[in-house]
Amino acid sequence: MKLQYQPPIASITVDCVLFGFIEGQVHVLLIKRGSEPEIGKWALPGGFIEQKESITEAASRVLELLTGITGVYMEQFHTFGETERHPLARVVTVGYYALIDAAHHNLKPSWHAEETAWFDISKMPKLAFDHKAIFQLALKTLQKELNISPIIFELLPTKFTLSDLQNVFEIILGRTMDRRNFRRRLKTMDILIELDEVRPGAHVGATLFKFDKKKYKTLQAEGFDFSL
Repeated sequence: MKLQYQPPIASITVDCVLFGFIEGQVHVLLIKRGSEPEIGKWALPGGFIEQKESITEAASRVLELLTGITGVYMEQFHTFGETERHPLARVVTVGYYALIDAAHHNLKPSWHAEETAWFDISKMPKLAFDHKAIFQLALKTLQKELNISPIIFELLPTKFTLSDLQNVFEIILGRTMDRRNFRRRLKTMDILIELDEVRPGAHVGATLFKFDKKKYKTLQAEGFDFSL
């Protein structure tokens, strides 16, 4: 007699961790849940994957529905499958993270998002489900990525000061960096374009710079070491 195997049932979701640089601080985007479970609590933008879409397509769709943000490249960083992470069913979630220039995206909460807001990563509210653990792992992943790629420039506006750049590094890494060594290393890298501009209203010497993507790609092909 042939045995019939009944596959276990589990739902699959995506959760998105978006980092943004706002007024000199690194923030993460959260939604206030407008439906049960965990109604009224802050959470990462997330939702279920539909039958005929890829996981990456689901991440983009869910993010747009909940926040109005589109056109964001997100990197998959981990799968969370603990058995009791959701109160109603067995749910496995795939985590994505991205760095964006928050000033270029208008927030438009909808679907089960009652509200959307940016929160300073050092002043996070209590999060629904296991979203605190998801956020923390996304931050650790970002910290590792900073040492091997120029992903940091995705957080900053097109034109930035060296103080802005160092500030972002220090916030994400959770440590201070020597100003002279930091700038000396950047000069050695030769991947920044110094502009004939200063930030309006800024102190003397607040020269603006741009990231030279073309130069970086050339150096990368030659085995360039980005680490600071």
